[in-house]
Amino acid sequence: MKTGWLIYNSIDAESNKAYIQWMLDEAKRADIKLEFLLRDRLTIGHLNLSLTVLYDGEPISYPDFAIVRTIDPLFTRQLEMIGIRTFNSSIVSEICNNKAKTHQFLSPLGIPMADTIFYHGEKLDQLAFPFPYPFIVKEVHGRGGKRVYMIKSEDDIRKIEHLRGTWLLQKPAVFGKDIRIFVIGQKIIAAVLRQSDIDFKSNYTLGGRAAIYKLSKSEIALAEKIIAAFDFGMVGIDFVFHEDGSLLLNEIEDVVGSRTLSALTDLNIVREYLTFIKKTI
Repeated sequence: MKTGWLIYNSIDAESNKAYIQWMLDEAKRADIKLEFLLRDRLTIGHLNLSLTVLYDGEPISYPDFAIVRTIDPLFTRQLEMIGIRTFNSSIVSEICNNKAKTHQFLSPLGIPMADTIFYHGEKLDQLAFPFPYPFIVKEVHGRGGKRVYMIKSEDDIRKIEHLRGTWLLQKPAVFGKDIRIFVIGQKIIAAVLRQSDIDFKSNYTLGGRAAIYKLSKSEIALAEKIIAAFDFGMVGIDFVFHEDGSLLLNEIEDVVGSRTLSALTDLNIVREYLTFIKKTI
């Protein structure tokens, strides 16, 4: 029997109890021994001349694989270096949880994306804004539509002058409309169109509405070009729309949720994911 860890941090675990139980139930059906662990209680380091992982400060038996549902590339890399196969990998975690790195990594492949400036500083400087109003400001590590701001005037700039760190300054695409493509391994599972009539962000969790979307041949080819550049476990690839109706890559969700897909279809994406993992390892 294959063994695995399902890893969440304590905050996310509290809000994802049903999904965690779904994972554990499907693992039993797949004849996988899946153990739920909290990242907060796992310690990584170099002890007695070797890399190690402890749980509650004590040694723990290592599994065949780990489903890492928290954003921590250093931790994920530690698991890989002691021989645990990870889903998603540390490379996916590092690149896809940083919007600037995602754009930087995929730009040489000719992936269409909105014009974007990578900004890093102690304070957002108006001199760094090369775009006319309106434009978008995004924190590179933001998720779920959070820490994203529409800038329409100098008044809006003043409201975000306190922001620190690394941000994207971006020309806006069509407002309130995007597509999420769910991917397992190298396979497109489904696509969902998300729309909002009240906000420039279309996230389902922020009140947007959703429907299953049929991808065109050119849209499938674009998604497959991105998929081929990574060794994915399960991710969501998000696209926004250019004014001419074509797709622009927005971001890739590493720890992707599937609420929209579950609400719209009978597809058991967790079963699909665990089947993929079992075949892979």
